Amino acid sequence: MASYDHPHQPPTTASPFTKGGGGEIDDGAPEEEHLLLHQNGEQQQQRLQCDNYSVLAAILPFLFPAFGGLLYGYDIGATSSATISIQSPSLSGISWYDLSSVEVGLITSGSLYGALAGSVLAFNVADFLGRRRELIFSSLLYLLGALVTALAPNFVVLVIGRLVYGIGIGLAMHAAPMYIAETAPSQIRGRLISLKEFFIVMGMLFGYVVGSLLVEAISGWRYMYGVSIPLALIMAIGMWWLPASPRWILLRAIQGKGKLHDLREIAISSLCWLRGRAIGDSASQQVDEILSELSQLSEEKEATIAEMFQGKCLKALSIGAGLVLFQQITGQPSVLYYAATIFETAGFSAASDATTASIYLALLKLIMTAVAVLVIDRVGRRPLLLGGVSGMVISLFLLGSYYTFLDDVPAVAVVGLLLYVGCYQLSFGPIGWLMISEIFPLRSRGRGLSIAVLVNFGANALVTFAFSPLEDLVGAGVVFFIFGGIAVLSVIFIFFVVPETKGLTLEEIEAKLL
Repeated sequence: MASYDHPHQPPTTASPFTKGGGGEIDDGAPEEEHLLLHQNGEQQQQRLQCDNYSVLAAILPFLFPAFGGLLYGYDIGATSSATISIQSPSLSGISWYDLSSVEVGLITSGSLYGALAGSVLAFNVADFLGRRRELIFSSLLYLLGALVTALAPNFVVLVIGRLVYGIGIGLAMHAAPMYIAETAPSQIRGRLISLKEFFIVMGMLFGYVVGSLLVEAISGWRYMYGVSIPLALIMAIGMWWLPASPRWILLRAIQGKGKLHDLREIAISSLCWLRGRAIGDSASQQVDEILSELSQLSEEKEATIAEMFQGKCLKALSIGAGLVLFQQITGQPSVLYYAATIFETAGFSAASDATTASIYLALLKLIMTAVAVLVIDRVGRRPLLLGGVSGMVISLFLLGSYYTFLDDVPAVAVVGLLLYVGCYQLSFGPIGWLMISEIFPLRSRGRGLSIAVLVNFGANALVTFAFSPLEDLVGAGVVFFIFGGIAVLSVIFIFFVVPETKGLTLEEIEAKLL
């Protein structure tokens, strides 16, 4: 019980959530259809009006979970320079610097393997731990992994540290979108979850900058990985300070895992903490609305593995896993791999260095993600997805054309690269994570997200490791044309399968769209 509690307690209020409550409408009467629609519209408007919040209070429940994304992005950026530092005879500061390509690959992809393991772990423990405790656990794994990696006396310990850090990534990428989605006001939910992608990109940029500054230092790779330690501590302290998700608390109540009255009071306390003073006296009303909707949606038990592939759960899984699958198999890891080569071919000598090119691209990614964050709750998810992925199709065919028959026009490759990065950050980058946090019914959200995150990291690994053999077999141009064809399929998938969730509460998404 203590794990739910938070010191800020609201005034005790009598619960209107009782059996046999009135207000039911006979939906069999055709003459009342317009009245029913009008009442539903009024109810949604009232919900939005009573979902008042303090901006400062809304930022903090987003900020500390988003540190999980920052640490993930930082690892990507820092590792690109760390692998250079660790192989230097004069700068590595170790005697085992002469690493094989396989060993370098294990350092680079060790966190990815760990993230896959973390996704599998999340499938089994997520709903038991809850979002808050899962994020605390992930921050401790980040801390432990960074410590082991930075202080590693040999290669084996280094890889173990990378794996532990990766498990933290898998858990954080699973729990952070859920916690933000379940605690954010519906008016800004899309913006806040998309900001998590902004933090990932900001972490990448930070990692590239730190790497460029330390790559010439003795044992610079140790300091690069050590920078994660204070960031992980901030995340751990922040998540310990934040309350549990009110929706998760109420789900436990519906499932009979505690006394309904006690858990309701804890959920009210949590919601007051999350919204600040602006919520006024409406916290108990909002909690009772959520509780009522959860009861009507039959959230009385956790979804089994078999149920994940049936009914609403299967539809949500198809949407969420489909999006993150297409997010990766449209070539995102491979396009970035070619960035330095494309800049060098185009004659940008200042950017021919891989680190400098990566910094420029990370800046572009950061700017385009910021644009997506600003417009996503106004424009909606589907328009950004359809427009952005359509731009990715054009960019991939431009890159394919350059490597096939336009190799004397390097501007084509540069335009294709920049267009791809910009369009990806407007669409798949932030919205993939947003949709998987919104679309799953509450009782299957933990397991659904763990499957989606597993698909994401698994597809990332597949594309990363399959690209070089495919390039050797058919050439880079054909590979980019293949990615372009897959991107066309993803546009079709988005058009026919992915719904619009803008402005809907999580309960309304389940009731109306699944």
